[in-house]
Amino acid sequence: MESSLVKENPLLLPLNQEKTIYDGFITVQVTHVCLCASLQLHCCWQLKHLLRGYECIVKQVTKKYCTVCCILPCCMEVALKSHPECRSMPPPQYYSQLISEMEALGWDKLLFIDTEFRTLRLKADDSSGRQHVLTVQLKSKHPAEPPECSADLPIPLAITWTPQSTLEQLHSQFLLVLESLADFWAVLDEIDRETWILEPEKPSRADTMRRIAIGNNVSIKVEVDPRHPKMLPECCLLGAEHVVTPLRSKLNANMHSWNPDSSVLHNLRDVLEIEFPSPATHEKSSFSVECGICYSYRLEAAIPDQVCNDPRCGQPFHQACLYEWLRALPSSRQSFSIVFGECPYCSKPITVKMAAQKS
Repeated sequence: MESSLVKENPLLLPLNQEKTIYDGFITVQVTHVCLCASLQLHCCWQLKHLLRGYECIVKQVTKKYCTVCCILPCCMEVALKSHPECRSMPPPQYYSQLISEMEALGWDKLLFIDTEFRTLRLKADDSSGRQHVLTVQLKSKHPAEPPECSADLPIPLAITWTPQSTLEQLHSQFLLVLESLADFWAVLDEIDRETWILEPEKPSRADTMRRIAIGNNVSIKVEVDPRHPKMLPECCLLGAEHVVTPLRSKLNANMHSWNPDSSVLHNLRDVLEIEFPSPATHEKSSFSVECGICYSYRLEAAIPDQVCNDPRCGQPFHQACLYEWLRALPSSRQSFSIVFGECPYCSKPITVKMAAQKS
């Protein structure tokens, strides 16, 4: 076989450190081909694996057509028809487009890319230096099809995409979303820095709730609105009633004085008329009291949040532990989802709601 070939647009990626083995593609333009009668087709092992069992069809193709330009597409058609999972493989232009877009965005923004070049993780720093990660799932017809995007955010990620859009434009939109949430994260960063957080154990950038320690077996759960982070958050006081009741009264009496121009933590101090324990003044072990039934602090993700109301006892329990304990006692009684019984430690009356079922 004689031919004149012109190689164009190579995309080769090294597979070893010595850069002696490459993988990728080269666009080849055939300008002249003359085939002899004894044509033999030699291909890589991947294509040979795809064509296994279809050798007779390949032989018929080589007899029917007389040029490489006709034979190779026919062989690929046979391979793809026999292996439907390969039909979604993107064309070479997909990879060229992706390389061009990454060069425009900057390779320093790329944290990860999978072996199929479909899933990318791009980093983005907001104006306060917080690092965020944008996960992008590209479609095989990129950029004609919009990608699927996700990130660790407290609100849904809305991205505008057109067939002319690029990864650089996508990254710019993500930065705008991050800046719109700057005040929200500033509020939570201050709370995380200045107080002891009982829940969640390892807050993510999507978490809007913080359970803040107030004292031994007393805490407040606040839910911050990402859209209006400096407004009065939803508050729920947790602990023994004789401790929680005075705090609840102060919260109700002083909430009218909430100042949106001040920080959430400063406002909470004012309306509750307390000083929160901080890492500078207290050890976290002071608030990490073990459950009186299972003798552990964390039960899966839960911490002891049911407390005996007797001031002389005040023993904390996990909700699930106390519920199972009381339900097993013959003297306990249940009304709807609430179980009434006696404290395992002091035998004073205690109640607990049925533990919520996990979906």
